[in-house]
Amino acid sequence: MSVRRLAEDAVQPARFAFTDENSAWAEKTIDRFPEGRQQSAVIPLLMRAQEQEGWVTKAAIEHVADKLRMPLIRVLEVATFYTQFQLKPVGTRAHVQVCGTTPCMLRGSDALKEVCRKKIHHDQFHTNDDGTLSWEEVECLGACVNAPMVMIFKDTYEDLTPERLEEIIDAFARGEGPSVPAGPQIDRHLSAPIGGPTTLLSEEGSQGTQAGADSGPAAEGAPHQGSGSGGAVGPESQAARPDTHAPETDASMSAPGKATNGNVPQQVEASHKIDVAEGADRPGNGETGGTQQGPTGALDKDKDALDRGSASKDADTVRRDGPLGAKGQADDEAVVQDHKKVDPVDHASDHGVPAGDAHRAGKSSDGLPDAPEGTRAAEDIAPPVEAKRVTDDVVPAGPAASDVLETNAEAEAQKREASPAVEGTLETSGPKPIGQKPAGLLEQPDGEKDDLKAIRGIGPVIEKTLNEIGVFHFRQIAAWSVEELVWVDDHINFHGRALRDRWIEQAKDLAAGRSGERG
Repeated sequence: MSVRRLAEDAVQPARFAFTDENSAWAEKTIDRFPEGRQQSAVIPLLMRAQEQEGWVTKAAIEHVADKLRMPLIRVLEVATFYTQFQLKPVGTRAHVQVCGTTPCMLRGSDALKEVCRKKIHHDQFHTNDDGTLSWEEVECLGACVNAPMVMIFKDTYEDLTPERLEEIIDAFARGEGPSVPAGPQIDRHLSAPIGGPTTLLSEEGSQGTQAGADSGPAAEGAPHQGSGSGGAVGPESQAARPDTHAPETDASMSAPGKATNGNVPQQVEASHKIDVAEGADRPGNGETGGTQQGPTGALDKDKDALDRGSASKDADTVRRDGPLGAKGQADDEAVVQDHKKVDPVDHASDHGVPAGDAHRAGKSSDGLPDAPEGTRAAEDIAPPVEAKRVTDDVVPAGPAASDVLETNAEAEAQKREASPAVEGTLETSGPKPIGQKPAGLLEQPDGEKDDLKAIRGIGPVIEKTLNEIGVFHFRQIAAWSVEELVWVDDHINFHGRALRDRWIEQAKDLAAGRSGERG
């Protein structure tokens, strides 16, 4: 939704007041609401103010707020939210609202907007030269069957053509708007079919049909009953199909084989139907059994077992001999290294289980167990043939035994042994040191405890944790060694920040300042 703001102060009137008639109406409207709910009358009062002035002014919003004892912002929210309220001056004789929603658009509303641009103003919400006409595009106005349409104040004008809209606008410009008939602008009653009704055209025919229904098919003089229709078969009513020349509704664009007018004779349609119940009334129907006797479902179970037994082999056959089999083998030859190729084996048979019964041993259709990948044993994995001859032990899932992952872990360890860490610094490449527990931790503060949050990197949570382990004063931290600071950093899980923020140096400075104050 676009931003809606009040009109400029230059066009705002200085004050607003309801006329005597509208004031009496407003009081009566407010009294309709229960005690304490009178503010619900805000929308009716704003609409009456708009009808009186032609648009909703700032003074009118303030007047309604005072009358309903509402905060001004609440009334302003209502006025700016609903698009039915005009916040700027509109034409004094006509404000044309053109519906641009899909039904009206398909029926030519774009042409109606061009008429408004030509006859009134190129832009919306602008009046013509003498201020009598204005226009805007709006959403659905609720008469889609009579599209396209416009609304002028409270009246709608439907079934319009560009030529007819020009005549209506000219009439309102001359001040003859009340003489223009509202509603459909063609030979149509309200939303009835164009040209009049097409069903129940005579009272006699209606009574005859009802009499035939009451007396039954065997009644004397009753008409012949057709196939579910109660009479002769005729074409479907065209009442719901609008008479349109829009290309989107051209009947020739329908699906192939469909009648051009949308109707198919019922005799032709019946000749193509298939009766799925044909022959169901023959004696003994449904009693013919299978060619083999046995327990109920035995044959089906055997067939399922055979199907399962060949499932995995069929899958291998499809992959090997299918339409992409040759191409897949060629790709394997070009990409996969010789020492990493795996010979096709029947994994289920390796475990002494027929391939068709693999699921009974907790295996999946490919012969592997239904366990997570990381918990499979060596016998459940199909390693290369060379590795399979070497080991039968349980191994974690991972690369094949013939694969070698290069690592420099040993070289890094030798490097750390050759270059030990410098005292007073943290090692970043080796294991994290845990340091040494500080001495002199207290159960209670020695006098007034220091505000440890003065140290950069210590907040309320860290300060509370330090107090819990017995650290209350700057002088305690200032006396720590690097190993002791490392222990504290590890204990509070601070990831080396205590060293990076130089807690010991900060504590020494703060302790010296505190000592100076005491001295």
